Amino acid sequence: MLLHSIILGEGKPVLVLHGFLGMLDNWKSIGKQLADDGFQVHLIDQRNHGNSFHSDEFNYDLLAEDVCQYCAHYQLTKVFVIGHSMGGKTAMNLAMNHPELIEKLVVVDIAPKIYPPHHADVLAGLLSLDLENLQSRQEADDQLKKYISDFGVRQFLLKNLYRENSGKFSLKCNLKVLSKAEQMIGESFPQNTNFEKPVLFLKGQNSSYIEENDRITIEKYFPKAIVLEIPNAGHWLHAENPKAFYEKLISFLKN
Repeated sequence: MLLHSIILGEGKPVLVLHGFLGMLDNWKSIGKQLADDGFQVHLIDQRNHGNSFHSDEFNYDLLAEDVCQYCAHYQLTKVFVIGHSMGGKTAMNLAMNHPELIEKLVVVDIAPKIYPPHHADVLAGLLSLDLENLQSRQEADDQLKKYISDFGVRQFLLKNLYRENSGKFSLKCNLKVLSKAEQMIGESFPQNTNFEKPVLFLKGQNSSYIEENDRITIEKYFPKAIVLEIPNAGHWLHAENPKAFYEKLISFLKN
């Protein structure tokens, strides 16, 4: 099955992969900027997210193959790929398994290493939503507050909420499968090879996802990688400091 996407602009193809429990909408502002700067931007919903298909099977090999099939469908070659968090893991997996597809890679606030499960509160909050009786988005936000104090994180998660034709609220993401995939989200990727093309790692100054000692591992698998820090930003650096993020991104893609 083909991943759902929105395609903006004309020019060199750039594929954008969102993070866990996210969707392509999270990247529309950056996507529009890239389109205005002469790129053909493919904002993609990964499987079990957004408007893409749901599946009981969910791992990084499959996520990478989904993107590979997407490229084949649209006859895309030598693409630029941007991946945030889980999407960064997908992008790194794709680079290792199909290096011929990618010309440049941008990995946003994630490293090629194993992460312990850390989405328990977020998943518990979403699972607690009484979708059958929910009357409004505000009511959903009030329910999430019991698990998640950060307003921005709650708003990010509530992008998944929509009304069916019947008027009942539902979630776009496949929560049944994703709630069981937390261990998998933190997994590493194929480590028997490396990717010899240009790679940019962007980390948030206030995020701990990429630490100083991760640079050794990054250079091992991505010998041409550079690591740059976005000031005054955490894990959602493209939303928290979009100006600095875009300046670093566009400089790498155009040079």
